[in-house]
Amino acid sequence: MKLADIREKFLTFFESKGHTRVASSSLLVSADDPTLYFTNSGMVQFKDVFVGKEKRPYVRATTAQRCLRAGGKHNDLENVGFTARHHTFFEMLGNFSFGDYFKEDALKYAWELLTEVYKLPKDKLWATVYFEDDEAYDIWTKVIGLPADRVVRIGDNKGARYASDNFWQMADIGPCGPCSEIFYDHGPEVAGGPPGSPEQDGDRYIEIWNNVFMQFDRQPNGDMPRLPKPCVDTGMGLERLAAVLQHVHSNYEIDLFDNLIKAAARETKTSDLSHTSLRVIADHVRACAFLIADGTIPGGAGPAYVLRRIIRRAIRHGYKLGQKTPFFFKLVPDLVKEMGAAYPVIADRATQVANVLEAEETRFYETLENGMQILDAALAGGGKTFDGDLAFKLHDTFGFPLDLTADVCRERNVTVDEAGFNAAMEKQRENARAASKFKMEAGLVYEGAKTDFKGYGTLHVDDAKILALYKDGVSVKKIAAGETGVVVLDRTPFYAESGGQVGDKGTIFEGDECELLVHVDDVTKIQADVFGHHVRVIAGDLTVGEVVAAKVDALTRARTARNHSVTHIMHKALRTVLGDHVQQKGSLVDAEKTRFDFIQPTPMTDEQIRAVERYVNEEILSNTSTQAEVMAIADAQNSGAMMLFGEKYGDEVRVLSIGSSKELCGGTHVGHTGDIGFFKITSESGVAAGIRRVEAIAGDNAYEFVNKMNDTLAEVAAATKSQWQDVPKRIAQMQDNVKALEKELAALKTKLAAAAGGDLMSKVVEKDGVKFLSAEIEGADAKALREMVDQLKNKMGSGVILLGAKTPDGKVALCAGVTADLVGKFKAGDIVGKAAAIVGGKGGGRPDMAMAGGVDGAKLSDALASI
Repeated sequence: MKLADIREKFLTFFESKGHTRVASSSLLVSADDPTLYFTNSGMVQFKDVFVGKEKRPYVRATTAQRCLRAGGKHNDLENVGFTARHHTFFEMLGNFSFGDYFKEDALKYAWELLTEVYKLPKDKLWATVYFEDDEAYDIWTKVIGLPADRVVRIGDNKGARYASDNFWQMADIGPCGPCSEIFYDHGPEVAGGPPGSPEQDGDRYIEIWNNVFMQFDRQPNGDMPRLPKPCVDTGMGLERLAAVLQHVHSNYEIDLFDNLIKAAARETKTSDLSHTSLRVIADHVRACAFLIADGTIPGGAGPAYVLRRIIRRAIRHGYKLGQKTPFFFKLVPDLVKEMGAAYPVIADRATQVANVLEAEETRFYETLENGMQILDAALAGGGKTFDGDLAFKLHDTFGFPLDLTADVCRERNVTVDEAGFNAAMEKQRENARAASKFKMEAGLVYEGAKTDFKGYGTLHVDDAKILALYKDGVSVKKIAAGETGVVVLDRTPFYAESGGQVGDKGTIFEGDECELLVHVDDVTKIQADVFGHHVRVIAGDLTVGEVVAAKVDALTRARTARNHSVTHIMHKALRTVLGDHVQQKGSLVDAEKTRFDFIQPTPMTDEQIRAVERYVNEEILSNTSTQAEVMAIADAQNSGAMMLFGEKYGDEVRVLSIGSSKELCGGTHVGHTGDIGFFKITSESGVAAGIRRVEAIAGDNAYEFVNKMNDTLAEVAAATKSQWQDVPKRIAQMQDNVKALEKELAALKTKLAAAAGGDLMSKVVEKDGVKFLSAEIEGADAKALREMVDQLKNKMGSGVILLGAKTPDGKVALCAGVTADLVGKFKAGDIVGKAAAIVGGKGGGRPDMAMAGGVDGAKLSDALASI
């Protein structure tokens, strides 16, 4: 049974049992979840459902979830390729019950699927339960009929109460409960004992499915009250299950990996298909391709750094197989063939994935060989510990992540001095911190009511109550005139910075704005629904409990809204002009401009920039009305609204339709596209590998920008004595004139050199039978010096020459020449190098001709005398 069929049978089976098939979520976990970078199990996308923060329109779900474990607590990277079942990327099959069915149905479903659908022999299956879970034990033995000697009770085997292989918890507190794992027995010909036995780490008994029963809510004091609605969360590794159903003992022998390993062998020209490096490459291409497809680009921090580590580990294994040029990106079509049908995102973004991989490979190959030479030389000494400072140098200079150095060392039974590496890393960080003037304000502790945002409909609120005040990060009761601080209001028209849009500016006041006047310079979110107004008190005092008026600066808000609205239309235009691979990677919208970062492998052409501008301005001219609608997340998805990878959305979202763009957005916007006025891109640049940045302006800012361009053009027209429309033609004519004059000047210099050559022959000095000539040539440049040396060599027939000249800015040009019969005794490079050192420069060239430069014209005569 092929892996694709196994996946589909699982999902179809649970659909027949009333489960909703839910699409795999992104590998990237929302930035709102500080506990994870990556989705590492099937339950991650349902975390808020399990803890009661979110409700779904279904109580039963089934998924085939793409997962990644390559960092933090779940870090399998160093084992990948060296064991039979470790992977960076893997697929987790799961079924979930949110307060619906519980243990008996979950275990009966699992037994039915394994024995009746997948046809696994019943006598090959074992189960484990938590040692106190009599309910699960009785279901296995009395309801399902699994023999008692194949149901193993597992106690607290990890050093504490409830610390067990068969007791699961989401975190130190919160939902938790016992679990029941299902094992497959590969038979006595494979070493290893049953679960719970001293020999359990062998490969005979392999866990294939874990059924977690969340029935307790662990409290900080250790109490374990029961959840009002217990839930089920199960996970079965697709690759492990495929190995069992395809009658192989290693995940790397299943059909998917068999094909990817053959592809890796093809691209690395490796005949030994059992080579460990091929397994590493085959595993890593899945992880890298899906990370890139989900919006990650290799970089220096967070998920981007993890991706870079995995790519470079794969490249190093290719290098180990003798591959010295980019090859990894060529496996993308093979991966699409294997997984594109189940995960269309990988097929849709195949070109983008390949481009990003190729660019990263090319970059790393430039330093890989040098780094490997340093590694090999250090390891050749035979020591058992690799120096931590050198490991840091490899990381800092050659881009070798620590785990890549550790990989190479491990293969040679050498341990890396990680403490030394960490010390060198911390020293660098301290130096960076010392050089940095950036200071982050301490987090503010707030436990009051949420802020009611009124700013979509009004710029002025008369009756806002002050809920909290902070000065220097500390909660206070009053902020006096002349002081700064942070204010929390119960209701506000001020937009708080989020979604790339900066916070509003304005004032807080009482009465006629004279009794109390406060400037609001920025607004940020203290918590998701709590706004912090950063203020300067000009007159009067702010006091907790006081009722004040809050007024947004209308002009700044209008300019910001124009720039934010045009960003949405520009995003749509970029995808239309460049392709659907364009994904937002960051934005900043304020009153002056919009700055938009997006995935794009190559710089935009002038024609593409003009096409984006034309698209946006046509949308503006259409003057369509902006529509903002709050709806359920599922309805938003069905409506075709664009959502950003890695963002976490609640049950209800705000869908903004403006022109042809439809995206989720909570920002402030214009009423009609025509309100934007005019749009102009001011710059396009690269900010990282595969990431481009566009800066643009709208409205009066764009108008002023074009006026300045016109003023500049008018100045150029006046300077070139032409009409503005004739400026390009006039400049072309002037450039042609300059080239003609330069050519004429060069000819004159050549004639000068020829004439001077005859005069210089009188300065030739003969010593020990060798002719020497050194002289300063006034007004000559490097080219003229070189031509004069050539002519002098011909005139002298045999000899050594050193000529120099001072440039208009006081620097020095030098040229040395040696005739062919003397290059065995004298080298022009040595002569000019010695002279250049005297004038503070350096240079070099062929034995018979060499050039140099210097900065100290006052010492030219000393340099010439050095010959």
